[in-house]
Amino acid sequence: MHAHVATPAADQLLADQPGFSEQLAAEAATMGAATAAYNREHFAALIGRLTDVGARLRAMDAGGIDVQTVSPTPTSRHWLEEALAATYVERVNTAVAAHCAQAPDRLRPVATVTTHLPALAETQLRYAVSELGAVGVQISTTAANGVELDTPTLDPFWAAVVELDVPVLIHPWGCSLGSRLDIAYLFNHLGNPTETSLALSRLIFGGVLDRFPELRLWSAHGGGWLPSYSGRADHAWHARSDARTCAQPPSWYLRRMWFDSLVYTEPALRHLVQAVGAEQVTLGTDFPFDMGVEDPVERVRQAFDDPGLREAICSRSAVALFGGRLPS
Repeated sequence: MHAHVATPAADQLLADQPGFSEQLAAEAATMGAATAAYNREHFAALIGRLTDVGARLRAMDAGGIDVQTVSPTPTSRHWLEEALAATYVERVNTAVAAHCAQAPDRLRPVATVTTHLPALAETQLRYAVSELGAVGVQISTTAANGVELDTPTLDPFWAAVVELDVPVLIHPWGCSLGSRLDIAYLFNHLGNPTETSLALSRLIFGGVLDRFPELRLWSAHGGGWLPSYSGRADHAWHARSDARTCAQPPSWYLRRMWFDSLVYTEPALRHLVQAVGAEQVTLGTDFPFDMGVEDPVERVRQAFDDPGLREAICSRSAVALFGGRLPS
């Protein structure tokens, strides 16, 4: 899991929207001129792999992957007004489902929703699961511009997720640190894990996992920095009453989340497994982007000798995360 598909027909709806132009300008300022220019060329070169099922299946075969969950490219659109948001998300989710329907034995669709409009997000989720066959939903690291994922207004959405028995994939796009990240692609390789760490911390300390104990959460990029440094959060929880806003020490909740294996080195992958458990680590590629990898199974084999542990990462974890909606 952790692989993306582009939806150019949906994106055409945004071309003339002022909010879209403003979003692109803000992202360019955060990335810096060099990264923005590089990304324009890179994404244009990737469009075939982002849309062609044959290219996806060939890459899966080369990497030893039997089944892949497919998510939209993870850019959030928190500026969308309700009517356009409804049309845009329906078009995105329909395109993802149609892409996966070309190889239904190997591909499973993951939907998106507009969390800045919680009531609409719930409707979008129900439709995607019941009508489009979505096995999960991908959201960003904030609920809206300036609104965190632990906001009580999102509770009906979390309740619907639990009712429908699907997981939530949390995937960042950039970081709220803004133009401090405008050199050397810090926007992604530093910004994405930082944003993920903050989102997970808000979900823990904001009480979402206490309010919804059956909620299944997954995070990209190994969960950012949190699994590696959760001891500091635990220390704050024990040492300070103002940090004791969740029922258990923060690291306790990591064993209830899932994380992808995209941490690049054998020591980092072994540390992640030690921190959260092999049954909570899923195989990830970030296909087809250049911050991804093409040999995730081989990387697991190189890091671990135990066949049972390898199977947990490569198969059992994802089956559990998706509630049995993937083949075992």
